[in-house]
Amino acid sequence: MTFSRRRVCRIGATRYPDVAISTDLTDIATRELAVIAAQAADAKKASDIVIVDMRGVVAYTDWLVVATGQTSRQTKAIAEEVRKRIKEETGRFARRTEGEREGEWVLLDYLDAVVHVFTPQSREFYRLDRLWREAPQERYEPEVPEGIAPVTS
Repeated sequence: MTFSRRRVCRIGATRYPDVAISTDLTDIATRELAVIAAQAADAKKASDIVIVDMRGVVAYTDWLVVATGQTSRQTKAIAEEVRKRIKEETGRFARRTEGEREGEWVLLDYLDAVVHVFTPQSREFYRLDRLWREAPQERYEPEVPEGIAPVTS
């Protein structure tokens, strides 16, 4: 008879096996979720896409993806593309969705990653990427295949 070690949570009587603890592998998987969301937003012409690393800053998520659509109609289309792409590539569904009716600020909560799609006015008002400025951030830039010059305006 073999016994496995278990960690006991001090709050309540819940037990967590050692394998439930975050590893480098799960961190890579959650980062990939954020990148898929950023790629989907970019596919629908979102602008100013920022990926914020929330690990070590908050406990409720690992990544924030913040993007801007020019109109409420575009923010809804961006959110729908993110939902579709994450479902196709990972099989995951948003745990919670907010703001789709109005479209000024659409939130898709995948637990490990939270996606925020704003209109320019809402993004300026809420300033999430500035609110979390102490967290590491990277501006998402789509990869351009070699031999193709990027389009400049």
